[in-house]
Amino acid sequence: MFPRRGASEEEVLEELEEKTSPDLTFDSGRILGSMCTYPHPFALEVVRRYIDRNLGDPGLHVGSQKVEEEAIGMLSNLLGLARGYGHIVSGGTEANILAVRAFRNIANVEKPELILPESAHFSFLKASEMLGVKLVWAELNPDYSVNVRNVEDRITDNTIGIVGIAGTTGLGVVDDIPALSDLALDYGLPLHVDAAFGGFVIPFAKALGYEIPDFDFRLKGVKSVTIDPHKMGMVPIPAGGIIFREKRFLEAISVPAPYLAGGKVWQATITGTRPGASALAVWAMIKHLGFEGYTEVVGNAMELSRWFASELKRIPGVYLIREPVLNIVSFGTENLEEVEEELKRRGWGISAHRGYIRIVMMPHVKREHLEAFLRDLMEVIR
Repeated sequence: MFPRRGASEEEVLEELEEKTSPDLTFDSGRILGSMCTYPHPFALEVVRRYIDRNLGDPGLHVGSQKVEEEAIGMLSNLLGLARGYGHIVSGGTEANILAVRAFRNIANVEKPELILPESAHFSFLKASEMLGVKLVWAELNPDYSVNVRNVEDRITDNTIGIVGIAGTTGLGVVDDIPALSDLALDYGLPLHVDAAFGGFVIPFAKALGYEIPDFDFRLKGVKSVTIDPHKMGMVPIPAGGIIFREKRFLEAISVPAPYLAGGKVWQATITGTRPGASALAVWAMIKHLGFEGYTEVVGNAMELSRWFASELKRIPGVYLIREPVLNIVSFGTENLEEVEEELKRRGWGISAHRGYIRIVMMPHVKREHLEAFLRDLMEVIR
């Protein structure tokens, strides 16, 4: 019921504390199955200072719009592109939908089809329903990467584009994006890479010597990339990113918003009102940590994932789904549902809905947290 009289700030905060007490928190170290993390303190301060900025009306916040453009420029550079076109959006879901929308609008076919791996994120299901695009699923190889030959077999005159994944949600697998790029070029199709997770991991992991295929704009067939700073970028939610190689893709999804303060304004994003603070936080975190800082963060996460995988192999009744590619380790056990239920009862934030338990080595996850988890796991499966 809508209250007739207001309560004091202290009363409201006390009630909020009580109501949110069942929530797991990132700083507890108990959340092991999420691709999000506790934001960097500096990013929190930036959001606090600029919480009122609305990039949906850039005429009011000209400086913030310029900062967003610079953030997109730095992300484009990270992904091998001298100049890219895009926006900081609400997350990977919106970014993927925008890519599909651009491909559909440019292709202009009567019955549009999009080819994507069976490992693709559920956001493409939303894109399909919203945009009237049929999804054509390509099979996976035994290592859970997409079968490129199967992708080719599914190309028709209705195909508007191809999707590859750089860091699948379940296993962190990176598809053979170079082969998909060649395929896309051969057939004159655009390739979208969903690197919502891997985008802030792979460039730094490769710099550390990890062997991971190229996945970004260095490959000529790649026309758009999704990258989420609110994951390993440690920017507060929401902060996703969509970057296009060419301006025409952004123009294909832009609509006029004539009543705004900027006058003749065009919007490409799904959301109209859009938090400028998120874009400013992306810019600030890149400036603050730089390539070297993010390389250190990713290096710690990658080392931790390899250590954790080796520890799992020592536990009877536990098996890896596959060797980790990024900072994600997924494993299975007998009686998986019972194991999951008991681990959750002990306060661990995990999920086994895919048929295995996924542990993501986000910046808030420390070795001592994983050691405690391993002790519980060994007790549960005995």
